[in-house]
Amino acid sequence: MTKITAAQVKELRDKTSVGMMDAKKALVAADGDMQKAIDELREKGVAKAAKKSSRIAAEGLAAIKIAGNAAAMVEVNSETDFVASNEKFTTLVDQIAQALVEQQPADLTAAQQLKLANGDTIAAAITNLTAVIGEKITLRRFKIVTKTATQNFGSYLHNGGQVASLVVLEGADEATAHDVAMHVAAINPEYLQRDQVDAAVLDHQKEIFTQETLNEGKPEKIVPKIVEGRLNKYLSEICLADQDFVKDPDQTVSHYVASKGGQLVNFVRYEVGEGIEKRQDNFVDEVMGQIK
Repeated sequence: MTKITAAQVKELRDKTSVGMMDAKKALVAADGDMQKAIDELREKGVAKAAKKSSRIAAEGLAAIKIAGNAAAMVEVNSETDFVASNEKFTTLVDQIAQALVEQQPADLTAAQQLKLANGDTIAAAITNLTAVIGEKITLRRFKIVTKTATQNFGSYLHNGGQVASLVVLEGADEATAHDVAMHVAAINPEYLQRDQVDAAVLDHQKEIFTQETLNEGKPEKIVPKIVEGRLNKYLSEICLADQDFVKDPDQTVSHYVASKGGQLVNFVRYEVGEGIEKRQDNFVDEVMGQIK
């Protein structure tokens, strides 16, 4: 019989999210063949995590729906990326986004009570799918964005919805707005314009640059000029308007939009799981706990 190592068990667990003993049994049955073990777990349904209130749902999908002058961006979380690609899950996310853009609730509490096309509330649909799939599913957040008749939406989903971005431009056209949405997804700006950056953020960054410049041994009389230059570079990196346009680094995003007869108005960007602290299991401790 092929010897199964702890490293193999860990690799299989990372790929399937199953328990340690289930992973080991599957590898033994597959004589150490990783792909066969994965296939066996999937066939038996073991790879679907059991529903537990203590589980952390940090995977999932973001989606965008546009209807006329309104758009909705939403993030729905699951525990594993297996469920995030499940057709029932993706369908529910799409239905939730549609309900949000049509009914435009004020907050998450109101959103939970929205009716879907089949008559179920969002809360009930999430509960029902949780029971079917066996994983914790949550409606984490959403944003309703509106525009005027002279403005254009641009949206972009990266990697099937792992990153979603929505942009509003005054003038220009949808193609330009889409290009900017792609840029937002890729570069992840923090602010639209420099004048939106908090004064406290600027003061803190200025202190850092000042100390950094002094530590480099620069003459004190030229420190303010160097700090100013570094602060400008910092702002050009975090503000959408001043960032080098990803499709043409020779011009900034604001210059690109202006060349198309438009102006930046707003943007929203979601990255699935951002800000959620994922639980890190200590594999060594788990193994020791099994053999005590």
